[in-house]
Amino acid sequence: MKKPLHPVTDHAVLRFLERVRGEDIEAVRSEIGRTVALGLEHGASAVVSGGFIYELSRSGRVITVKAAHQAPQHIGSYKRRREIDDG
Repeated sequence: MKKPLHPVTDHAVLRFLERVRGEDIEAVRSEIGRTVALGLEHGASAVVSGGFIYELSRSGRVITVKAAHQAPQHIGSYKRRREIDDG
């Protein structure tokens, strides 16, 4: 995906989803909260559900959601760099 010509804040994206597309942001927030509830009760730092990893802060906030099968970016860049250097 191309980088936008003008920066767009996270706040603007949320308002767009809410007001233009009609998404219920609070319902999404509740769904995420229900997904991680059991993990939070047991002091987890992450919850894996439905093929996604929900990363949690020490205070219990969900800080990001990413695909469970997504390889860490630093490993791939290291491998590519080695392939180029060994080339």
